[in-house]
Parts: sequence; C-alpha cells; structure tokens
Amino acid sequence: MVDIDKAIIARLKVKNEKFEILVDCDKALEFKEGKSISLDEIIATDSIFKDVKKGEHASEKELKTLFGTSDYLEISKEIIKKGEIQLTAEHNKRLREEKKKQIINLLHRNGIDAKTGLPHPPQRLEAALEEARVNIDPFKKAEEQINDILKKISPIIPIKFEKRKIQVKLQPQYTTKSYQVLKRYGKLLKDEWKDDGSWLGVIEIPAGMQEELYSDLNSLTHGNVETKIIQGE
Repeated sequence: MVDIDKAIIARLKVKNEKFEILVDCDKALEFKEGKSISLDEIIATDSIFKDVKKGEHASEKELKTLFGTSDYLEISKEIIKKGEIQLTAEHNKRLREEKKKQIINLLHRNGIDAKTGLPHPPQRLEAALEEARVNIDPFKKAEEQINDILKKISPIIPIKFEKRKIQVKLQPQYTTKSYQVLKRYGKLLKDEWKDDGSWLGVIEIPAGMQEELYSDLNSLTHGNVETKIIQGE
C-alpha cells in the first residue's frame, strides 16, 4: 500500500453523506482517467472514513446502505472514479500545465488556420488560450474539452478542424518503412501495388499533420515520394 504520510484525500458525497479515503495522488488520477492500476498501488489504508482528519470511520451498516457493499476495495474504486481528489496547489498547477500541453498539441495537429490552410504554431495557440481566458479542467480528458475550447478561441484566431485525403506513391525500396509511418498518421483508405512495382495509397489525416507527414516521408525516401491532396472525395 501507499505511504500514509504521502497520501492525500479522495472524497465522494453520497446522499449528502461524505466518505473519504487516503490515496497516492498520481496513481489515483491515472486510475480516474481509466488506466489499469492495482488498488494496492493507490490506497494507503483499508479504511473508509467519514472524516480522515478526525479519524472518524464509516460504519459497516452505512456503507452497505449507501454503496450496497462494505468491501473497502469496491467502495474505494467508486470514490476515486466518481469523487474528487484533493490536490495540493503545486500538484494542481502541474496537472493543469500538462493538460494545457495536451490541448495545444491536439489543436496543433488537428486544426488549421481557416484562412491559410496551414497549422497554427503552438505559441499562437497558447496565446489564444490565454487571451480567451480558457479554464482548463485538469481532471477532464483533453478530447472532451476541445469543442468548447474551439468555440472560445475561434473569435481570436481563425481555426477549424479538417480531415484531408492524401495520395502517396512510393518506390519499392522505400515502401516498408514508409508504410509503417503512414499507418501512424491516419487511416489508409487505399492500398495497392502497381505493375511497375511502386505502391499507391490514400491516407486520411488531420489537416494540421500534413506538413509533418510530408517531412517524414521526404526524409525516409530522400525526396523520392509523390504526394497530392485528393479533392472532393
């Protein structure tokens, strides 16, 4: 179990009754986000409290009534998943910064300037977040926040999310390595070998990743690659 001196409180209110447990902050947050982690790595005690600071334990009868069980592991799971984790100010700041980086990366890779068709630099996106005074939720997945954030920053910078279909033609000697790279970028819509031994494919990617894809393909093939955007398909 976790060192009790380093643990923090996770709390859940059920029918106006408060229940608390002691947890490792980082592990509890990872578990809350869906990662598979043993509860032994998360919780500091096998007790369910009404008030940790007062040392007041919840009764077995109360637990069975409100949770349907008195199993501390099952109850701990529910408290972590549905409750709130009491972060220190330092940890909260670090978590918000990490989430902001994830959001900026999502905006950069998926979004483009609605006027130029090119991706916005991360610095410009960060400035737009600050100007729009976007409140980032450290507990909510970046993907779940992105639509609201787009609405808030759109009046500040012209941005839109768009998918692009790119046709790629490769010579046989470059196919193996390049094929693996292409699969990492997006969804292959077409995959065929031509009579001359070359490979022809069509990949659908977020528009903001187009230049990055071109750069990787040019590097792998020493410039021996043909690409074009497929319009209207």
